[in-house]
Amino acid sequence: MAKIAKNSRPYQSKEPYTVTRTNLKFVGIAPDHNRTALSKGQKAFNALIKQIEKRRARLTAWEGVVSAFHHKFVGEFTPLERTLKDLRIRLVHRLDQVCDQKGLTKAERRTASDVIAELASDLVAQSGDPELKALYNKHSQSDYDREAASELEDMKWVLEDMLGVELGDDLDMSSPEAVYKRVQAEIEQREAQDLAESQAREERRAKRKKTAKQIAAEAQAQAEQAQLSQSIREVYRKLASALHPDRETDPEERDRKTSLMQRVNQAYANNNLLQLLELQLELEHIDQNAINNISEDRLKHYNTILKEQVGELDQEIMHVEAAFKNSYGIAPFEVVAPGTIVRNLDSDISMLKKDIRALEKDLQAFDDIRQLKAWLKAAKQVAGMDVFGDLPY
Repeated sequence: MAKIAKNSRPYQSKEPYTVTRTNLKFVGIAPDHNRTALSKGQKAFNALIKQIEKRRARLTAWEGVVSAFHHKFVGEFTPLERTLKDLRIRLVHRLDQVCDQKGLTKAERRTASDVIAELASDLVAQSGDPELKALYNKHSQSDYDREAASELEDMKWVLEDMLGVELGDDLDMSSPEAVYKRVQAEIEQREAQDLAESQAREERRAKRKKTAKQIAAEAQAQAEQAQLSQSIREVYRKLASALHPDRETDPEERDRKTSLMQRVNQAYANNNLLQLLELQLELEHIDQNAINNISEDRLKHYNTILKEQVGELDQEIMHVEAAFKNSYGIAPFEVVAPGTIVRNLDSDISMLKKDIRALEKDLQAFDDIRQLKAWLKAAKQVAGMDVFGDLPY
């Protein structure tokens, strides 16, 4: 008997999300013969570099796998999913026919109606087919539209309660796009209101006379920020001075320096200290000895900047993975990883093929009343054991 479950993974075909990364030379502090143990600042520097490299590797892995996933999804998964859906529709109609067939008991007809209602409900949710909706109403002794409206109203109430917003009575809850836009607008309006209130509080606070402690704290924060900016600016200026293409007379060398200068400018604009240091190593403006002998004060500034880069890369990874899940209709809470998505898709494809073969066999068996009765008996037994509510036919 086929396992006619809902979509194993709610993929939807869209253009693949891509990322672009640049591979650069590794930066790190190494012990030398004069110093076998690294300082706390040096260890922190190396740890942050490793964290950045790990996140870069994940982004690069995403870049390499998305195209292969999309090709397999469009070429293999989507056609199989469509075939399975068509077979499920045939199954619903065939069961509806056999409900009036002689030789079935009332209990068997009731089991057939339960299967029809379960499958038709899922299929109507996907396509809105009026014939399937009529079959659902017939065999569930209910009304699909009324149930759907009630569920949407409940969903609206949950969203309003969870997000603390009013979505209004004119919102079409059956449209995910409309719901998303309304929720986004309400959240933005609330954030704008909160920001305005916060700014008003800050303005009132600014009018008050500051204490000596507050003045000193603000001055220290400004000084630290200036030092961080100066640390990056110094590295940038050294690279810019050596690479300025206008000072080069040879056309090929001017083109090379122009390309390198573009990378330097981009790294500086992004406040990307690590990439600037990598470019220095790549161009041999500094060597490993220079990295090993970065002063503790400079390391403190560098480590602060690198921590910010780790956070920015985490945000970038979150954006890439959220965009991937959105592109293929994967639930936001589901964990995805570049090393497993193709393998998981292969597993889903194998499951679809297995379900298709079993369902084709089941449909053929319905021509024999004994096999039909056996199928209904198995369906009833499986439904009775399914504590989570999905009928795995």
